[in-house]
Amino acid sequence: QIPFSVSELINDKRERLVKASRDVTMNSKKVIFQVHRISKNNKEEVLSKAENDLAAVVNQYIGKLVKELQGTDFWKLRRAYTPGVQEYIEAATFCRFCKTGTLLGLAEINDSLLALSDKSIEPLQINVLDYLLGVADLSGELMRLAIGRISDGEVEYAKNICAFVRDIYRELTLLVPLMDDNNEMKKKMEVMLQSVVKIENACFSVHVRGSEYIPMLGSSGESDYAFFGAADYDQ
Repeated sequence: QIPFSVSELINDKRERLVKASRDVTMNSKKVIFQVHRISKNNKEEVLSKAENDLAAVVNQYIGKLVKELQGTDFWKLRRAYTPGVQEYIEAATFCRFCKTGTLLGLAEINDSLLALSDKSIEPLQINVLDYLLGVADLSGELMRLAIGRISDGEVEYAKNICAFVRDIYRELTLLVPLMDDNNEMKKKMEVMLQSVVKIENACFSVHVRGSEYIPMLGSSGESDYAFFGAADYDQ
């Protein structure tokens, strides 16, 4: 007599994946918090620690996902671990932007995961949808970074962030309508547009009103969205 049915085994695996995904999420968030400590005076130090912490996320926590999924059809179990993967994408792309001002690509991320897999088994690879969902979330962290940099007087850096986020949003508006199963992505695009508007409004206010606007950002973090025709968006 078989003690466990196939469905019970799958459910047990799914529960382990959910737990591993939560660990990835929690520790990826710690990396993001670490990166937000960045300033023009401590950039190398902060990013070095963040990159080390990110490597630990891969080796310790994503490694658990990989081992759990080896030998299985990991696409069918995607919903159990996608939250952690998206959070990791967000953290990894955030680190890369702060270091080089560029977007970390999916191919490079997947290449970095190959070392965790048994070469004789199909390796876990992050799919395009999870990557794009993570990149969409990146815009929120970049918005917070831009506001913080303006508060510290680094207006040009904030303008660079603004251009970067605007470019990503523009590219995604062309891609998302062509995607299958894109309801979640559409919702994140709405939030991404809010982030673009917030950065643009902050940069515009500093340009028009000068340094008097900077302390106001630090105290409230709120902006007037009516100028951009976006007053109906939730803040």
